[in-house]
Amino acid sequence: MVAKKYQNPSGGLNDAGRAYFKRKEGSNLKKPQSKGKDGRRISFAARFAGMKGPERDSKGRPTRLLLALRKWGFRSKESAKKFASRNKA
Repeated sequence: MVAKKYQNPSGGLNDAGRAYFKRKEGSNLKKPQSKGKDGRRISFAARFAGMKGPERDSKGRPTRLLLALRKWGFRSKESAKKFASRNKA
């Protein structure tokens, strides 16, 4: 888990967090794509549409799965699945 200063409150890492990860691990993390039909976004939608587990916990709060989907512009696993099936090559 990274420090709070590197986390985005709505889920994921902020710009500073991605830069920190690049310095530490050497990986080049990219920002989520919330719009468009890029292959990276289609691939994300297909992967996350098939994820097991609930979108909300027992108290009704969104899980990390739902937060990730929202960052990429999807409201639910079903919407991601529809997007991926409409746009697959």
